[in-house]
Amino acid sequence: MTTNRYDLAGGAAEAAGMTGMTGMTGVTGVAGVPADRDTATAGTVLAGYLQAQATEFLRSLRLHAESGSDAEDAGEAVRQLRRSARRIAGTLHVYRPLTDPAGTDPLRGELVWLTELLGREYAYAARLARLRGALHRLSGGDGTDAPPASVRGAGSGPTVGAARAAALLDRQLTLARTRAHSAALQALGSARFHAVADAVAVLASEVPLDAGAHEALAREALPCLAEQAHRRMTDAVEALPLSVAGLPYNAEALIHGLAATPAADAPPAEGRQDAPWHQVRRLVRLRRYAQEVLDEHQQAEAEPSLSVRLLGAGQALDRHREAAEAAAAAAAAARTPRIAPATAYALGVLHADQRHEVEAARYAFGRIWQRLAGAGL
Repeated sequence: MTTNRYDLAGGAAEAAGMTGMTGMTGVTGVAGVPADRDTATAGTVLAGYLQAQATEFLRSLRLHAESGSDAEDAGEAVRQLRRSARRIAGTLHVYRPLTDPAGTDPLRGELVWLTELLGREYAYAARLARLRGALHRLSGGDGTDAPPASVRGAGSGPTVGAARAAALLDRQLTLARTRAHSAALQALGSARFHAVADAVAVLASEVPLDAGAHEALAREALPCLAEQAHRRMTDAVEALPLSVAGLPYNAEALIHGLAATPAADAPPAEGRQDAPWHQVRRLVRLRRYAQEVLDEHQQAEAEPSLSVRLLGAGQALDRHREAAEAAAAAAAAARTPRIAPATAYALGVLHADQRHEVEAARYAFGRIWQRLAGAGL
């Protein structure tokens, strides 16, 4: 990425900050003058929220450029950048009827691409750390570097299998992380990313809205579209087997998840089982972003707000996805040709452990959802 690209990002962020941001303190007009909540238009509220997120995106981009070789600062900048990109893309999706699709649809797709691409490196690192910790726990580790007394001095058996499994996972996931890092660096220097940065810089100063957005009242148009996102979310949750996920560690569900596939090239049963939960995770996130826009306008006094309460549900589903992907990584490692039986056994135990964590996350989500429904979600 060239220096002038980040100068553009910083200048756009500063300009957007001076031209009518909403922040998190209330609705403002294009000149920064507070707008009446009863008369504010949907376009004013939506543009303010999107401009705030676009400015955060550009600031994160500048922080990433300034981080240099500091991996921790670079990681934090990427986290903030992805956070803003997700909110922009999600808001453009939920409130699409209020925008100009010709301008916002391509940007939304590119932000999804960017978010996924930049997240892979950190996802692989987190997955490896998770699996290492699980292997250490399953092999009787006590949290120290020394082996447990029961296996101290042993030269074979479960401990050796766990060590070899850890080494295999380390090689595979470190290689995947390195490739993801290279892909991210290549993308950040590409013309495609430069076009995304330019589009977000434009968004920070001018949001492409439908003409009707400037006429519709925010108190009428925004809740209507948020309610549509809400219905999609609740319909998807109702289709989940929450009654099956009624135990924190569900052996019956685990057996079904580990069932053999009908054909060698068929997707694993657990993958088919996980897909609806991953879809609910996406819909919960979209509903939360939609609520953030409403919160900007309504400034409700009730605490916690719906967006905060949905955060807990989303975090449970995040844990579900992380455990499911970790289990898939263990299963993929177990399919490595010519590995020792002890290694394969350790990977099988690790896979089952992570599938137990999947069931625990489903149980946690079900409990959270019951509380949300009881509170009149």
